[in-house]
Amino acid sequence: MFNGFMTLDILTTFAGLTATTMLIVQFSKFLIKNRWGDSWVRIYSFLIALILTFIFAKQGNNPQGIALTIINAIMITLSATGGYEMLSDPLAKKSK
Repeated sequence: MFNGFMTLDILTTFAGLTATTMLIVQFSKFLIKNRWGDSWVRIYSFLIALILTFIFAKQGNNPQGIALTIINAIMITLSATGGYEMLSDPLAKKSK
């Protein structure tokens, strides 16, 4: 996916923030999942994406910029969690 290490330029892109969120969550989700369960992993993913988005891709300090940053964090969360599921087990059939 990358030819080198993470840089600030990569972290300011959608793909870079998605990949970073996915890496952080996948390497640390066992801490959350073992204690609170699967539903909290989604919230944890969103918080990681929100923090990274506010640090590296903040859209402004006005209400519109803050709302846009939160929307971007939601899109990053959905992409990061869905992307990992697709790569780790693309033929999984989940049943309830």
